[in-house]
Amino acid sequence: MYAIRIPEPGGPDVLSWTEVPDPVPAEGEVLVDVAASAVNRADVAQRQGNYPPPAGASEYPGLECSGTVAALGPGTEESGWGVGDPVCALLTGGGYAERVAVPVGQLLPVPKGVGLVEAAALPEVACTVWSNLVMVGGLREGETLLVHGGGSGIGTFAVQFARALGARVAVTAGSDAKLERCRELGADITINYRTEDFTERVRAEGGADLILDIMGGSYLDANLRSLSTNGRLVIIGLMGGRRAEADLGRMLAKRLSVHATTLRSRPAAEKAAITAGVLEQVWPLVEKGTIRPVVDREVPLRDAAEAHRVMESSAHTGKILLTR
Repeated sequence: MYAIRIPEPGGPDVLSWTEVPDPVPAEGEVLVDVAASAVNRADVAQRQGNYPPPAGASEYPGLECSGTVAALGPGTEESGWGVGDPVCALLTGGGYAERVAVPVGQLLPVPKGVGLVEAAALPEVACTVWSNLVMVGGLREGETLLVHGGGSGIGTFAVQFARALGARVAVTAGSDAKLERCRELGADITINYRTEDFTERVRAEGGADLILDIMGGSYLDANLRSLSTNGRLVIIGLMGGRRAEADLGRMLAKRLSVHATTLRSRPAAEKAAITAGVLEQVWPLVEKGTIRPVVDREVPLRDAAEAHRVMESSAHTGKILLTR
């Protein structure tokens, strides 16, 4: 088969479309013929040499895919999946390839009403958003959620999911066009972080009960100031650095909590539990049309370098798909 390899860390042009051995499914894995994958910030960090794959994971980037079941590995014969089934999958790596071996617990059916290629936009964002807003953040009806990077794949999904839960949603983004798209998806409060202080605006709106943050260090103090009493901050990215000082006095006085989570390095059993939760609680919303995948563009898989350039420019809204 062919896959995108990273021979050495560097810019987008280091990504190489290379013939490689076909993967062989191990115990509890299913082989999937990939129809499409999607670009995530983690892929960019891996290409730059800043986010190596976990031990035992594929060396190829790609944290999600869609496609069809090509073969059942040992121990999956009674899983309910069959050769030819259309699926999408949460991956630890390997999505930038023509085939990938997937733990059977991380497979999801393609939701009704969603195309096979389009389905590649769902697994990583659905699992990230559901696990962090529900499992970790405990978002409840009537609460206010602040989403940083509202125009991203995670952001566009989080807006829709939070609204489906009955939450009020505030977002930050760097352009008026992205904010307009967020409003179309259901955002109640939109903030251009280039021209407006999000902390002042959020506090004027009554504060946030939960913040989903991709920035990390550079936003820590501002996020804590934006939270209401009993507020929760969930950090899922470090685009603004990994270190910062926190005012513990403010946290004590307002009973704030800070959580930092990652999905990729979780054990397979935890990923399977998250995938099962998404299937039960999120997939019905997708099939009813309450949540729709937001796809900015499709790029041929062999041209992954171009897709990475778009990702790094932040010129996209929603997901960038890589198609066979």
